[in-house]
Amino acid sequence: MVQAYILIQTEVGKAAAVAREIAGISGVKMAEDVTGPYDVIVRAEANNVDELGKLVVAQIQAVEGITRTLTCPIVHI
Repeated sequence: MVQAYILIQTEVGKAAAVAREIAGISGVKMAEDVTGPYDVIVRAEANNVDELGKLVVAQIQAVEGITRTLTCPIVHI
């Protein structure tokens, strides 16, 4: 199982709507709108890195109002 935080920048005024829509995507465990340099922070999981990439590119980045994403896989050192 691969888990990651996905940091999202949105168009002005779209953070809450983007977080709500992303929260309903399979594989997303949490999506919250926040303040700071990013507008939404998502915690997601997938069976492997390839599936995580597909989740981000095909589903999360397809949400209207997103301008940029940064995927940060969780590692246990």
